[in-house]
Amino acid sequence: MKALLIYPDYPDTFWGFRSALKLVDKKASEPPLGLLTVAALLPADWDLKLIDIKVDALDDSDIQGADLVFISAMSIQKDSAKDVIARCRRLGVKTVAGGPLFTTCPEDFPEVDHLVLGEAEITLAPFLEDLANGAALHIYRTDRRPAIRRSPLPRYDLIDIHQYATMDLQYSRGCPFDCEFCDITSLFGHKVRTKSTSQVLRELQNFYAMGWRGTVFFVDDNFIGDKVRLKQDILPAIIEFMKARDYPFGLSTQLSINLADDPELMQLMREAGFAGVFVGIETPHEGSLAECGKVQNEGRDLLDSVARIQKAGLEVKAGFIIGFDSDPNTIFEQISQFIAASGIVTAMVGLLNAPRGTRLYQRLSREGRLRQEATGDNTDCSLNFVPKMNPSTLISGYKQVLKSIYSAGPYYDRVGSFLKKFTKAGPRRRLGRIQRKDVIGLFRSIYTLGLRGNSRRQYWRLFFETLFLRPQLFSLAMTYAVYGHHFRSVYREHL
Repeated sequence: MKALLIYPDYPDTFWGFRSALKLVDKKASEPPLGLLTVAALLPADWDLKLIDIKVDALDDSDIQGADLVFISAMSIQKDSAKDVIARCRRLGVKTVAGGPLFTTCPEDFPEVDHLVLGEAEITLAPFLEDLANGAALHIYRTDRRPAIRRSPLPRYDLIDIHQYATMDLQYSRGCPFDCEFCDITSLFGHKVRTKSTSQVLRELQNFYAMGWRGTVFFVDDNFIGDKVRLKQDILPAIIEFMKARDYPFGLSTQLSINLADDPELMQLMREAGFAGVFVGIETPHEGSLAECGKVQNEGRDLLDSVARIQKAGLEVKAGFIIGFDSDPNTIFEQISQFIAASGIVTAMVGLLNAPRGTRLYQRLSREGRLRQEATGDNTDCSLNFVPKMNPSTLISGYKQVLKSIYSAGPYYDRVGSFLKKFTKAGPRRRLGRIQRKDVIGLFRSIYTLGLRGNSRRQYWRLFFETLFLRPQLFSLAMTYAVYGHHFRSVYREHL
């Protein structure tokens, strides 16, 4: 069989980092890990080709040369996925679709020939068996959760890894929490399932052998869902691996704010090479936290929790949501002030949306407040439900928050404030490891931001202050400058 695996395009958003990627000569932020894993589950004698539309153009000849087309997508990729499916039907090539988008709303895609839903470690095998026997069904689904220790080494050989800003590694699936707006538990369950230590090390070694020397992002729903296993097994093994190879990667992940309560875990993460963590803070308003069931954030000093993580040497990136029923009219000012006080530079603020498969979607459906399907982009000012706050007030207030945190003056002030108090603890690499992409990125930022940008004065102040006063943070400072350029570009173009 000749199989073509396609990862659809997605619109430019704050999350896509399009403007930032251009400056570092990359085409996409992350590789399509789901498709790379599916590829490893397909028969070894199949002829495989993978096209990530963000990286390479999809031509009709690519589709016509395949016996089957596999498509995986998230909700934000829905329009592009529908376009790919329509092209395949027009060209007479059968499609197989899976992943979060199709698992959540399979009824929206009757034109797909075969829907393989849920986690592929369970549902793909029976499809392949029926396909070989000429009796493949339209839909395959299961409520079971596989032990991901059965999950194979993703087929990274199918892509050009150097077109991406980071490499992805999944250590666990599932989350012990159940936030009302989140669909993770409906997709992967509450029980945290983990890979073996040898699997994690094998994937890290694969990146190393392929010549990758950049960031590796652990894409877990909540990396610290099983703290005991991390501290006793996984992190000590990663520490040994990284030390033996002089810390070839910078590691990052996403997790819950209760990391701040565990100094031992934070120390181990720094020793392992973790430099940054993405945390779902959502809102500083206690009533809204209680409303959405964000129990891990309730009843704590969120600013103090962020400060403790930063003091441990872990850069905090964070997500915020506006539009909860309990949000007061002062929420816009509260979030802006919280972000400024916390020093969180990469603050991703979105409007509340209700994706299918969430408890929020079910509640709003019962209340008769749903208007349309969520786009998957919580930054495009679309609302798929009737909010309690006046919609015009909500959207205008949201835009004002984005303007206040991304405008050059406040943004550069926040960067400077963060760098002054940030503790860069943890392992240190040998000096002199400068990569081509770093040089390219620096000179492109100088040209774009320092010579042509509208915030040249702020850029050069950050440049020289960091270079002379905090040289160990210079690379991070320049990264922030590039991020700010991206945030302002998206805000200007779309909002």
